Amino acid sequence: MDTLNPLLVSSAAGLNMESRGGVWKNPTLICVPIMADSVAEMVVDMAKAKASSADLVEIRLDTLKSFNPHEDLKVLIKECPLPTLFTYRPVWEGGQYDGDEKERLDVLRLAMELGADYIDVELKVAHDFVKSIDGKKPEKLKVIVSSHNYQSTPSVEELGNLVARIQSTRADIVKIATTALEITDVARIFQITVHSQVPIIGLVMGERGLISRILCAKFGGYLTFGTLEAGVVSAPGQPTINDLLNLYNFRQLGPDTKVYGVIGKPVSHSKSPMLYNEAFKSAGFNGVYVHLLVDDLSKFLQSYSSTDFAGFSCTIPHKEAAVKCCDEVDPIAKSIGAVNCIIRRRSDGKLFGYNTDYVGAISAIEDGLRARLNTSNTTGSPLAGKRFVVVGAGGAGKALAYGAKQKGARVVIANRTYERARELADIIGGDALSLADLARFHPEEGMILANTTSIGMQPNIDETPISKDALKYYSLVFDAIYTPKITRLLREAEESGATIVSGVEMFIGQAYEQFERFTGLPAPKELFRKTVSKI
Repeated sequence: MDTLNPLLVSSAAGLNMESRGGVWKNPTLICVPIMADSVAEMVVDMAKAKASSADLVEIRLDTLKSFNPHEDLKVLIKECPLPTLFTYRPVWEGGQYDGDEKERLDVLRLAMELGADYIDVELKVAHDFVKSIDGKKPEKLKVIVSSHNYQSTPSVEELGNLVARIQSTRADIVKIATTALEITDVARIFQITVHSQVPIIGLVMGERGLISRILCAKFGGYLTFGTLEAGVVSAPGQPTINDLLNLYNFRQLGPDTKVYGVIGKPVSHSKSPMLYNEAFKSAGFNGVYVHLLVDDLSKFLQSYSSTDFAGFSCTIPHKEAAVKCCDEVDPIAKSIGAVNCIIRRRSDGKLFGYNTDYVGAISAIEDGLRARLNTSNTTGSPLAGKRFVVVGAGGAGKALAYGAKQKGARVVIANRTYERARELADIIGGDALSLADLARFHPEEGMILANTTSIGMQPNIDETPISKDALKYYSLVFDAIYTPKITRLLREAEESGATIVSGVEMFIGQAYEQFERFTGLPAPKELFRKTVSKI
C-alpha cells in the first residue's frame, strides 16, 4: 500500500517561501482557466481573474466557437492583464478540438511567437513539437508537457516512469493529471510531487482528488487551478479561486502546515472547513482543514500516516469504524461505541479517538428545555425523567442515547431496522422501536425527539423521519442536521408547538472541544458563532 510517510515533508521543507509585506507566501501559483464561446467573453473573464488575485490564466482555445488565430491570439495576449498559458486541448486528451492536428500545433507555435508565457502540449505530440521550436523558443516561454488519465491514478513506479518520459521531451514543466477512484490515490501524486527535481503540476481529478488541488502548495506543486465560478470547471473537482484564497488560506500553506479534515461520505455539504480555517487564521495557527471523501477509513489512515496529517473530524458513516482504527479510545467514546474526533500524536503517530458529539447536542437540548420551562436551574438536568426518543442507531444516535441516559432520561431508540435499535437499547438500558412504528408511539405528552439520521439533509430537504401529526406529543425536537439549518422536521415541530433545537448548536458545541484538541489553544467561541451565523 502506498503511504504518505514522514520523509515527504522534510524533503519539501527546503521550498522557497516568499515574504510579501511580512506575510509568508508559498511559491505555488493559482491559475484561472478561461473557457468561453468568444474572445470578447474571454477578455472579460481575464479581468475578473486579475481582480480575483490569480497569478496567471489558462486560455482554453478549444472552447471558442469561432476562432481566427492570427487576429484572436493578438487580442488575447494584448488584452490579458496576467501571464498567459495557452491550451488547445484535442478531443483525444479530453478537450474539445476535433480538427487537423498540424493546424492545432501551428496555433500553439503562433501563440509562442506572439508572446505567450506558457504553452501546454500533450505528451503524445510533445517530442515533435519541442523539436519544431528548437532555436526559436523565446527566453520567457515555458513549455508544459501534460498527461491526463481520466480512468485512474497509476502506481508510484508508473508515475515515476511517466515523469521521466515527460522530462525526456525537454519539458520546462511536467504536468500530470490523474483520476481518484479513492482518496488514497492522491497520496501517490503527493509522493511524486515532493520528490520531483523539476517543476511539476500534479493534480488528481474528481471529488476524491480535491485535496491535491489545495495541498499541492504544501508539497511543492508548481500551480493549481481555481475557477471563477463554482461548477464552471475545465477538469472535474476544481475549487473556485475564492475558496482557495479565502476558505483554505492557500497563499499561507507551506511545508510545515498541519493538515486536518472532516472524514465522511458524503462530505461536500460539511461547513467544518469554513469554521476551522477561519479559526486557524484568527489564532495564527499553521493548519488547514479540508473535506475528505473517504470510502475506507482504515486504508485512508494507513495511507496518510505522516504526523503532518494531524487530526480528523469523523462523520457519517465512519464514526463506528473509527473506534477500531484508533490505537487508543477515550473511555466515553468507547462506551458510546463511536468516535467523531481523531488526533494523531506528534511523538509517535499513534491515533487517539474521542467523542465530542454528545456534549454539544445534550447541552443544546438542555438549554432549549430550560428556556421552554423558563428556568435557569442548573443543579439538575431538565432531561431527568423525560422520555427521550432517539431516531437512528449510528454513531450520533449512540452519542445522544448515551448522553441522555447519563442525564437521567428514559431513552427510546427508533431505527429503520428494529434489530439495530434493540441492540443499542440493550447496551444503554432503554426501549426500542422500528422507525415505521414511531408515528404511533405516544405513551405520553411532553416527550423529546432527537433525529440523528441524514433524513431531511440536503439535497433531500422534503424528507422527514416522522409525520407532522405525531409531533404534537413532543415538547422539544432536536435535529442533528445543520444543512439546511431548519429542516422539514424542525419546521413542522415548531408549527406543532414544540421547542426546536437545530443541528447548528450541536455542530458548534462539538467543534469547541475538537478545536482545542487539534491546536492546544482555547476555542474562539465568539468567532465560531459569528462564522456559523454566516453559513
